[in-house]
Amino acid sequence: MYKLACAALIAVAASGFASARHAHAQGGTMAQPAAAEIARELAPSGTLRAALNFGNPVLAQRDPATKEPRGVTVDLARELARRLNVALEFVPFDAAGKVFEALKTNSWDVAFLAIEPVRAAEIAFTPPYVIIEGVYLVPKDSKLRTIEEVDHEGVRIGVNKGSAYDLFLTRTLKHAQLQRGENGIELFRKERLDAAAGVKQPLAEYATSHPDVQIMDGRFMEIRQAMGTPRVRLQGREAVPQYLRAFVEEMKASGFVAQALARSNQPDAEVAPPE
Repeated sequence: MYKLACAALIAVAASGFASARHAHAQGGTMAQPAAAEIARELAPSGTLRAALNFGNPVLAQRDPATKEPRGVTVDLARELARRLNVALEFVPFDAAGKVFEALKTNSWDVAFLAIEPVRAAEIAFTPPYVIIEGVYLVPKDSKLRTIEEVDHEGVRIGVNKGSAYDLFLTRTLKHAQLQRGENGIELFRKERLDAAAGVKQPLAEYATSHPDVQIMDGRFMEIRQAMGTPRVRLQGREAVPQYLRAFVEEMKASGFVAQALARSNQPDAEVAPPE
């Protein structure tokens, strides 16, 4: 009897130690909530609806052969659904602004967007998992040579409406004028604008096949891509954001994000540092 009692006490102590160690590793005072609890709150229908922004090819693309979605956000969504033991449904969008607008219709459970104050008021974001650059595309004969020179009176910049760089430049530009549309590059061409703002990788790819334009040296912003879930559904509960934060940190630390970027041929994207 004595031996059984001792064994029970040891088991309880070991369990408590493991829980404390896990909580410490997550930077908190409590262990992570169970996956079943998170699944009930995050995907109450039994299906996790993950918004994919195909307008940002760093994050999501369609396989040229099968047309199936692929990319770092696709892999993250699949791994999250696997851990929660729920079905997965991809909800496709062609622009980040449209993902944000879809909050009004409760169209998704998790999304992958750049962290921005306007969005953060309505979306609970994780730490970033990928860092990408916001840059300017300009004509080859442009008189604009530096990032600072762009913010002058009379300078017109094409942007994708509602994008992270639209929101950032709206806050930070003091003199230049933004022209918003479905496609900032097309607007730049059609309206003969002075510059187009956007994510570095697709703009660089465009410049490669259009020798009359070039990428300006430097970046005007750092775009911090993160996972998020609608705040309106949380009602003050922190279990879901806590779980997602820990999930993203683990995916970065384990090499999962780096491997997903490599598989989708995005070598220039940078895995975000731990937070």
